[in-house]
Formats: sequence, C-alpha cells, structure tokens
Amino acid sequence: MERTSRKKRSTAANRAIAASAALILGGGGLVAVNVHASAGEGASGPPPGRFQDAARQLSTIDCPDAGLALPDVPDRARPEVDRELAAMDTQITDAYRQFADRRERIARDPDLAGNAVLGPLRAKRTASLDRIGAAVERVAGNRPQGLDGLAGCGLRADDQNGDDGGDGAGGGGAGGTDDGQGRVGNGPEAADFVDIRSVRPDRDRPRNRRGASRGTFTTDCGRNENGKFNPDNVIAAPGVSNGAHHMHDYVGNQATDAFAGDDDLAGGETTCRNQGDRSTYYWPVLRLQNGQDEDDVDADGGGRDGNAGEIQTPSQVTLRFVGSPVGKVTAMPRFLRIITGDAKSFTNGDANANASWSCTGFEDRQLADKYPICPEGSKVVRSFAFQSCWDGRNTDSANHRTHVAFAREDGRCSDGFRAVPQLVQRIVYDVPPGPGFAVDSFPEQLHKPGTDHGDFINVFDDKLMKKVVSCINGGRRCR
Repeated sequence: MERTSRKKRSTAANRAIAASAALILGGGGLVAVNVHASAGEGASGPPPGRFQDAARQLSTIDCPDAGLALPDVPDRARPEVDRELAAMDTQITDAYRQFADRRERIARDPDLAGNAVLGPLRAKRTASLDRIGAAVERVAGNRPQGLDGLAGCGLRADDQNGDDGGDGAGGGGAGGTDDGQGRVGNGPEAADFVDIRSVRPDRDRPRNRRGASRGTFTTDCGRNENGKFNPDNVIAAPGVSNGAHHMHDYVGNQATDAFAGDDDLAGGETTCRNQGDRSTYYWPVLRLQNGQDEDDVDADGGGRDGNAGEIQTPSQVTLRFVGSPVGKVTAMPRFLRIITGDAKSFTNGDANANASWSCTGFEDRQLADKYPICPEGSKVVRSFAFQSCWDGRNTDSANHRTHVAFAREDGRCSDGFRAVPQLVQRIVYDVPPGPGFAVDSFPEQLHKPGTDHGDFINVFDDKLMKKVVSCINGGRRCR
C-alpha cells in the first residue's frame, strides 16, 4: 500500500477466576473443576454468576508461538515452513474475529468457545504443524519433536492492567467499545497509558571501558513522507501478502514487500540521503484513534485486521549506528536481517520484548509495557536499540532470533558472537497529550505497547559499511 495523502474493572480475585476460566476453555470444552478466586472464598467455589463474570473478562486468544519453537529448520525447508507459520497467524486472526463476534454469547455459554472457536482452530493448527513436520522431514530425514503440543490454544484475560477505572482510548478487550463511528475496537485501554512524569529515571547503561568504540554513524532516510506502507513482513513471512496483519511504515529501500529478495533489495531505490545505504527499516505505524477513517479502513492490515484510526507520519526519525562499550566492532554482513522486539509479546511474554516508550524532555524515563502520556509541549518517542552481537555466519535464522543477540550486562558478546554496529532507532510523534493513540498489532495482541517492534535488513554497500566501522571504531561522528 503506497500513497501520499491520508486522511475499576477487575479485582485480583476476579483475575484469578478469569485465568482459571481461560484454562478451562482452552481445552476445547467445559471441564468440571472447582474454580475459586482465593483460599478465603472456601472450597465451594465462586458464588453464582462469578464464572460468567470471569468469562466476560476473557479478552483474547492465546496460542503457543510455533515460530519460536523452531530454531533449527533446514534452509531448503524454510520457504514452506514460513508459509505455514504465516498461515497459522491468519488462523489466529480469523479465530479472534470469531471470538470477538461471539464474546457475549461465550460469556453466557462457555462451551461455545470450544465448539465454535478453539476446536476448529486446533484442527487447522494441527494440519499446519503436520505440514511443517513433513517439510522438515523431507529435507532432514526426521520430524521436529513436540509439534503436537503446539496445536492447542486457550482464551485469556487482559490481566496486565489491573484496576483501570474502565475502558479508554479506542475500547478494550475483544470487541472493545464502539468508537463513535459504528466500528468496534480491540484496544488499547486506559490502563495501557501512564503519565511520564510519574515514571522514575532509568539506571545508567554500562560505561565505556578502555578500547571501547565510541564513534557513531547516522543515516538520514526521511520520515516516510512519501507514504510507503504495507502489511507484509519480508523477514518473518517472506512470499506471503499481509503476513503481519498490521501496517508498517517503511523508510530506506523502496522495493521492500513480502516478495522482495536480496537482488530486488540490492537494486531498489532508497529514501536515504546517502545512496550507499539501501537498507530496509520498518516498524508498525502509529495511529491516532480519533474516529477518522484511513485509506486502509477496508483493507488487509488495516480495518480488516482491527487496526483503525489515522496513521501518523513521524515528526522525526533518527537512525544511528553506535559501537560497543568494551571493544571494536566488525562489519555487518550484507543482507543481515534483525527483528527487535516481539509483535506477540502480549501472549508470548516478554522474553523477546524490546519496546521502549518515552516523551521528549523525559527520555531518561523509558516505558516497556505502557504508552506515555506526555505533558503539553512534549512529544511521544519510540526507541529501539537493536541486537548488536552477530554469530559470524548467518544472515538469518529459522526463528529470526538465534543468529543475533544482545550484549550481556557487562557489554560483551557471548562466546561465538562478535560485536557489530548497533542500530539505535528513535521515532518522534507530535500527537495530542493523553490516551488516544496506539501502534498497529496482530488483532489478538490488543494493541499493547509492549508489542512494539522494529525490523532491519542491512543493504549498505561494502564501501559505506567500511566507513561505518571506521567511524565507530575511530571515535568519530559521521553521516
């Protein structure tokens, strides 16, 4: 999609019941168990109506992430495996829509979740996992272990927010609230926001040691003023249209879409001022949830996937490469792919999360799981510090994680990894103060701030990459 114009809720006890209900429903049907909120309520279970209250709190579908469970896939099997993993994302998206449409009925009849949503989803995931196993077996001679255990999904409550006083900004939970335009949102909630002035400053990063690489290289690739968007993810879902189920902003390489190979990227035009940088930089768009329709209101990645509101062009984008606090860096290989953060962190947990939100004038205070409410005159800031250690061999890996890593707390790379220039990305938005904006997400991730993520493919030419390394290791500031 390319264009140039655009137009008090739950107590701790209730959350415990909701968690139990999620387990009950996750098995595909109602199981006779004694659900109770706390030991203080006795062994007789919750009073009448409490289970129904718990069911109403169930907010989303929670499935094991099969992609993370497949760190080793033979190269020749990867295209088919990637297609099946993308198909599984679509299956979850479709099931989430069905859950959202039936949420009130499920509250009245929990059996419906298993019969109409989770049971059919499990069958589809089982078939996809079987095809993944067969694809790997054809190449490697044996099937990955444990795939069957990844088929089942459950329902879960939005238990991150605690007492929030009610829904806010765009509606909460599955189905959410009406946005005033006849559409129903799926998050975020008021409790997903916090006043930045109430946040404590962060601790300092590791200090530079003798021999540290103190230089920087900054590349200017614009702010996506020309409006290049699509809901693809060429790293995680190559060859699959709408593989992300949310819209991405792109700067740098203009050939980037789901079907772009290395040769396409090498020959693509770039928005970067230095034409030696044809790298791809992309991230989920941020939308102002003001009831205004976007061009994608009826399109994949937009309204069809639960992403509504007016896309905001950043007021500033800074792409800076920095060094290691403990030594020199080595050149990145061309076409190195890095995903930082986890688009599914709401259901996956925070093991791979790397979201960082703040406000101008308060950037010593960073938020990982909340959106900031900035005071008047301050702007919203999203930051990504990408992985800076490379395994020295691979430009990608089956789960798009294991070929790169973050440095340890002391600033050093783990054994077998070497330091490369670290991409530090800063994106600034001039949006009204207070709740009312959100990043695009997979629909079942409820637009949680912790799902923010960034993607990078290195397409620096060799001459410019040598300059980057020389500037960083030589302590210079270059552009």
